Amino acid sequence: MSVDADTFFSVLSHPMRLRSLVLIQQTDELCVCELTYVLDLAQPVISRHLAQLKHAGLLLSRRQGLWIYYRVNAELPEWVKQLIEVTTSGVASTSPYMDDLAKLKSMSDRPNQNCC
Repeated sequence: MSVDADTFFSVLSHPMRLRSLVLIQQTDELCVCELTYVLDLAQPVISRHLAQLKHAGLLLSRRQGLWIYYRVNAELPEWVKQLIEVTTSGVASTSPYMDDLAKLKSMSDRPNQNCC
């Protein structure tokens, strides 16, 4: 898997894509509906951001029934994995990232728990 630095930093320059990536990194995998709930954006907006992250090679997706789940691509170059990990740990205790994780944990109808 080849990811160049220009693409990596460009795609993460949008706050919603960065927030999405950090939240997915923290939880291993998320459904579009979970991100819609947490980020308080319409599903088409979230899907567009996720498509850009996927097109850049940062995310992979899988379909389960009606829902699409996203996870960080395990085949990323080591330098990209390290940057994602360091960024996630660096911002995890700051707002809005800390708030995003708390809101996700408060979601009562999460997928794989009698879905959304």
